[in-house]
Amino acid sequence: MSATSDLTLNRARLADGRLVSIDISGGRIAALRPAGDPVRRGRELDLGGQLVLPGLTDGHVHLDKTLLAMPWRPHRSAPSIRARIEDEKAHRRANPASLVERGAEKLLETALRLGTTSLRTHVDIDEVSKLDTLKEVLELRERWADRVQIQIVAFPQSGVVTCPVAAGYLEEALRMGADFIGGLDPVGIDGDQKGQLDVIFGLAERYGRGLDIHLHDGGEIGLAEIDDIVARTRAAGLEGRTTISHAFALADADPARLDATAKGLRETKVSILSSVPGGDRCPPIPKLRELGVDVFFGSDNIRDCWNPSSVIGMVDRAMLASYRFGLRRDEDIAALLDHVTTIPAQVAGLGEGGVEVGARADLIAFDAAHPPQIIVERQLPNIVIAKGAITHS
Repeated sequence: MSATSDLTLNRARLADGRLVSIDISGGRIAALRPAGDPVRRGRELDLGGQLVLPGLTDGHVHLDKTLLAMPWRPHRSAPSIRARIEDEKAHRRANPASLVERGAEKLLETALRLGTTSLRTHVDIDEVSKLDTLKEVLELRERWADRVQIQIVAFPQSGVVTCPVAAGYLEEALRMGADFIGGLDPVGIDGDQKGQLDVIFGLAERYGRGLDIHLHDGGEIGLAEIDDIVARTRAAGLEGRTTISHAFALADADPARLDATAKGLRETKVSILSSVPGGDRCPPIPKLRELGVDVFFGSDNIRDCWNPSSVIGMVDRAMLASYRFGLRRDEDIAALLDHVTTIPAQVAGLGEGGVEVGARADLIAFDAAHPPQIIVERQLPNIVIAKGAITHS
């Protein structure tokens, strides 16, 4: 007879097909037992064979940018990244609003309902936002700690070299509690690859933090930036602590160049974050996986000044990857769940990554017999449990 649990999920089906009882105590998984074994328990929930996965991870979102709770804003196609940045800043100046007023909590609530229990958010640090938005996000993280685990990246949206106040604000952001230092297109935005990377890698080393760098620059410029980031990661001893978000240049690399770049990424454990974008700028995710590069998924922009998209759920994000790369075999489709569970847990410290004893009890249950069925049918979870508490059922 095992110790009393707060909640037991009986007849839960794991991804490997086993039917088990999951005991949850103190917000963590206390035991995995054969289904039906007697146990003293506080509450029992019979799942009837529903498939249980660990909570999903959104590896890249902008909680500070969303306009989900605000009146509709017509979306425009700005001619460049810099033009989008200036357009957004103009909107913020004309429409000052708190994170709650903009819809950050609405976005979190929707993401949780769709099974996201951990995420990494980027927070603009520039002459408009200064450190005010970061303070709000830090408070938001505290309020949501029992439901969603949140990592914060101090993100220099307007550049580092071309935004003179950025470096000082970024350093203060790390002191305030930001988990990562960000970067953005060293050539395309700052026109100074060495200047930007010197600053952000210097801060990462000084404060013992990782990096997450937005890289939209394409072609050989973008590939050279990736090479530089890899080399600096190795020199700084930051292996396994650097992420390149988007990495659009990987879509431009010929096979030989891709192999060489992937070798550097693999050796330094520099991970790639992809939102699986449309158009021709999506990195070749299946090939990168084959080459041993760690890739995880994120939603990026959710109904904001950058993008009208509202694809919030990570099951839908996996479906986009399945569709984009023409995946048809069960094992290939099911493997996409790795990019929102095990991989971000291993390379980014996001989520638990598996249903294991001792893990935080962030669990989601689906009416499915097999993992690929969740993606193919774009299923919503029937039950969402965060830190041992049922949040949606």
